[in-house]
Amino acid sequence: MATVRLLKDTEVSAEALAVFDEIRAARGTDFINNFWRALAHDPALLRATWDRLAAVMSDGALNPLIKELIYVAVSAANSCEYCVHSHTAAARAKGMTDEMYGELLAVVGMASQTNALATALQVPVDEQFLS
Repeated sequence: MATVRLLKDTEVSAEALAVFDEIRAARGTDFINNFWRALAHDPALLRATWDRLAAVMSDGALNPLIKELIYVAVSAANSCEYCVHSHTAAARAKGMTDEMYGELLAVVGMASQTNALATALQVPVDEQFLS
């Protein structure tokens, strides 16, 4: 259960509604997900988060699918159920296949295991990795 009420379009401020309209236009849908509806309680935070997300997730040196895959991996590592589901759906919409998803989860699992081992063993970083 959310710790704040998820606001309907009729309940948000004009500033928040403007962000909702930008999200709808950018995504080509009328759907506004629960994350944005929760943030709408703080229009300044909603605006800042949307602007930053739109900039970071846009096409660049990494294409949008790769960025979504990274988002899923980090969300899994951080145990964010909402973000795992949201960004898995976004990755699928951008072309992620079942095979890609399986490999992604294998990498996440492997990295989690080796990270934990290296941390527990306090393995010093090799000199050649530091440059």
